[in-house]
Amino acid sequence: MGKIKEFIKSPKATVVSFALAMVLLLLSSIGGARAALTYYSDNYTSRVQMDNIGVTLVENGKDVSNRDYKSASDGTWDENTGALLAGMLAKGETVKLGKRYPEELRVKNSGTINQYVRVNVYRYWLDKDGEKQRGLSPSLIDLNFVNIGSDWLVDEESSTAERTVLYYSKLLESGKESSLFADSLAIDSMIGTKVTQTTQKEGKYTTITTTFDYDGVKFCVEARVDAVQDHNAEDAIWSAWGRRVQVKDGILSLK
Repeated sequence: MGKIKEFIKSPKATVVSFALAMVLLLLSSIGGARAALTYYSDNYTSRVQMDNIGVTLVENGKDVSNRDYKSASDGTWDENTGALLAGMLAKGETVKLGKRYPEELRVKNSGTINQYVRVNVYRYWLDKDGEKQRGLSPSLIDLNFVNIGSDWLVDEESSTAERTVLYYSKLLESGKESSLFADSLAIDSMIGTKVTQTTQKEGKYTTITTTFDYDGVKFCVEARVDAVQDHNAEDAIWSAWGRRVQVKDGILSLK
């Protein structure tokens, strides 16, 4: 269990051997609820405090991380933080360039109130020293996004080469799962074609040494899930995420 102040100050991360896979459930309902409450009566306040908001990231059919608020009155929650891609490889297996691995990602509403959902997906590279490798494009980490333009909307204004910002266009009801926003992952084989050759002569012999330019780099996938309550959703989203949206008949669209 934790307190809200601690949650805001110190999100958590999980590292796996071949990838930095941070699964952060940054639940923005706190700021959103405050914004919404300014528009409603004390009766609405009492009702909000009886409801619980929660969100879970689901990977390949299994809950990988969740944050569920149990009581709005005391600001506590239950949290489980797992690692993305932890089960992608069999024991002793190494990542094969160009091979596509199943990576089905979706969001589940594990709370008791309906909500709107945003997902931030980050892809980047780390070198041997754990520093960001700027010479490799995030696009070489080919996370295949699906249901884009229908169920999931890409916020082009907020997205970058490294970060993809997705909004679920539908109201996610309590206990329900969203459609997939990704279904597979592959590492572009181009990374293995970048080599450096050195030549050294010793008498009549010549030694040619070939080394991979990106030997030892790690690919990184990070997913951050946010949720806000459905009440007064447009203002709640603006307050929590700084994004103007339109919600009509339960359908969210980006302005």
